[in-house]
Amino acid sequence: MKTQKFIIYLSWTATIMSILMYVSYIPQIADNLSGVKGNPIQPLVASINCGLWVTYGLIKEHRDWPLAAANLPGIVFGLITFITAI
Repeated sequence: MKTQKFIIYLSWTATIMSILMYVSYIPQIADNLSGVKGNPIQPLVASINCGLWVTYGLIKEHRDWPLAAANLPGIVFGLITFITAI
């Protein structure tokens, strides 16, 4: 029982941290828009990676909603960061 409770807390903590990781692109997007261009490769690769994880989470027989939700912001913010960096 304790292990199951720990796994639930761990999964939600990891989900929140994943979302925060991608939201942290906002300062880079602001810099890109103000003319200080960053490297576009990392956010593009992150966006592709997140797209794969969202797809995986949604096509599993038992959908993995936390996995998909945690990676969805990575697609959006990764693409925005990529586009503004080029």
